[in-house]
Amino acid sequence: MAIQSILVTGGAGYIGSHLVDRLCTRGYSVTVLDSLEPQVHRSGTWPSYANPKVRYVQGDVRDRAVFEPLVVSSDAVVHFGAAVSVGQSMYQVDRYVDVNTRGTALLLDILVNAKHNVQKLLVASSIGVYGEGAYHCATCGPVAPGIRPTEQLAERDWEQHCPRCGKHVISIPTPEDKALYRDNIYSMTKYHQEEMVLLIGKTYGIPAVAPRFFNVYGPRQSLSNPYAGVAAIWLSRLLNGKQPVVFEDGGQLRDFVSIHDVVDCLVLMLEKSGADFLPVNVGSGEVVTILNIAKLLARLLGSSIEPLVTETGRKFDIRHNTADITCARTTLGFEPKVSLEQGFSELIEWAKTTPDAAEDFFDRALRELQDKGLLVTGTAPQ
Repeated sequence: MAIQSILVTGGAGYIGSHLVDRLCTRGYSVTVLDSLEPQVHRSGTWPSYANPKVRYVQGDVRDRAVFEPLVVSSDAVVHFGAAVSVGQSMYQVDRYVDVNTRGTALLLDILVNAKHNVQKLLVASSIGVYGEGAYHCATCGPVAPGIRPTEQLAERDWEQHCPRCGKHVISIPTPEDKALYRDNIYSMTKYHQEEMVLLIGKTYGIPAVAPRFFNVYGPRQSLSNPYAGVAAIWLSRLLNGKQPVVFEDGGQLRDFVSIHDVVDCLVLMLEKSGADFLPVNVGSGEVVTILNIAKLLARLLGSSIEPLVTETGRKFDIRHNTADITCARTTLGFEPKVSLEQGFSELIEWAKTTPDAAEDFFDRALRELQDKGLLVTGTAPQ
């Protein structure tokens, strides 16, 4: 039986709302369950972009009385409802595990024990499940180093070393079969979510996919959330006449992918079977340093403000992680279309025309990291 009705948890949020709009244009009946988390939705009300064709339900994914009726009346579930921040997860441990892990466990418990017609299940995963990205050592070949020691960060030795011979290693695109290494609580919960969903999907014959999002950017990003993605934080700083704060030396390699390309990939996951029961990288396939992203944002804004490169590290940060999107291409026919220049220009234009889009709370979040002892300062080696 064809999928007609789709439940999207977290559907008032950034990625979820864009997917909801696309699903509506494709003729699906869509229901959104969202708690309207104040950290993201500061007004406490449904956002101005809420789609009038959608049924909206305010509620928590940990509340079975609310969640179960919505699940059993849907043909597919897209589970994006989650607490989202690497740094904050390291000092709000109980909340992150409760919302992300237990919320997903409740969804799966409903699917296992209640009568339903769910034919497809997507759960938002993250590049965080990898820890560091993939690397190649000139001597030892492919290697998967873990988190960098605090002592190394204090010496401003930013690049990864081979765990076998100790030499510096080169970053390469990360495939889905790379060894996983979770180095913060948020990433652990993302791993819990995708592993539980794929396991229950296989066991009970419910086609399930775990998109592993790389650095997603675009309109509707929460610019006033100091725990959001780094590009959103920097744009908020620039719009407030402040320097974007770049940790380490700014040479960290990342993959930034437009929200429009992400939604294209998610629709393919819902409508095709090629990626069923798999984790799938969702990225652009382009490699860029975070310092260049900060500079690109300033240039597109016409701002002369230079990024502040701190030469300090954070204990939970990775050095490099970029996307190998071969799996998405071969199983789904996915092909990214939006360039960095196009995508960030669109984000900036949206921010300029959105009232109160970029109230800056970064300094407060930075103080929280300092208070919890998660920043590492030191001097360069002599």
